[in-house]
Amino acid sequence: MSTASTIVYNYLRSKKKFPHVWCPGCGIGIVMGALLRSMADLEIDKNNVVMVSGIGCTGRMPVYCDFNTLHTTHGRAIAFATGVKIAKPNMKVIAVVGDGDGLAIGGNHFIHAARRNIDITTILVNNRIYGMTGGQYSPTTPWQKIGSTAPHGNVEHPFDICDLAKGSGATYFARGTVYHATQLQVLIKAALQKKGFSVVECISNCHTLYGRLNREGSAVKMIQWMKENAINAKVAEKKSPEEIEGKILTGELWNIERPEYTEQYERLIERLGGKPPAEEKPEEKEEAVTQ
Repeated sequence: MSTASTIVYNYLRSKKKFPHVWCPGCGIGIVMGALLRSMADLEIDKNNVVMVSGIGCTGRMPVYCDFNTLHTTHGRAIAFATGVKIAKPNMKVIAVVGDGDGLAIGGNHFIHAARRNIDITTILVNNRIYGMTGGQYSPTTPWQKIGSTAPHGNVEHPFDICDLAKGSGATYFARGTVYHATQLQVLIKAALQKKGFSVVECISNCHTLYGRLNREGSAVKMIQWMKENAINAKVAEKKSPEEIEGKILTGELWNIERPEYTEQYERLIERLGGKPPAEEKPEEKEEAVTQ
């Protein structure tokens, strides 16, 4: 099992500036802790991991994690992660995105990575707002809630990320909250082991902007709300629609098997008489160039 020392010295860049840059009480630190403990439990070699992020509060996570890391442009984390996975199919590729970063400008990359079923573990932190850039409403901001760009209430309805992932072709989807940190760790651990495009939606709090604009209180109060309003999907199956109205369904919500993209791509290369890039030898490449 994981230990504090394993996480700190093996998976964190301990010489980076700590405490971190996130607001006190932000749930992103809980998400990062759950991810690192999951990796420690699985004894994943950090040298075989690539963590990719875009722009936003979640974009800072690779700064603190001692993996091969890419801090990319806004909305492009999954696109870069796709390139890495195709070039290095044996690497464990993790994309860390926010609800705005991953589902607005990055929404097209999300649905096509799911459609291809490429083996990327996507950690999607959903705090229901653009936290870093000033509190603009995002694709997951609830209807009628306030954002800096929706001062009179959001008139758009939010994505159901689970339905979006399922409909696009993802093979694994789970949802947890930063209050239920132990459950979140279990879900991320399962996603890391899944072959294919896997998504873990992490419901988090942005008390600095979303909470203040919508008068939902402090970090403690917002996380307490998660405790009171989340319900495990297995428990929800035994309840009436009225009993689960407005609740957050948590747990493993989707898990199927489909052929994985990079494996299919390598088989295509072999069928056409070539060899996958990972199997080519330097002298073979040199000979090919000469010819």
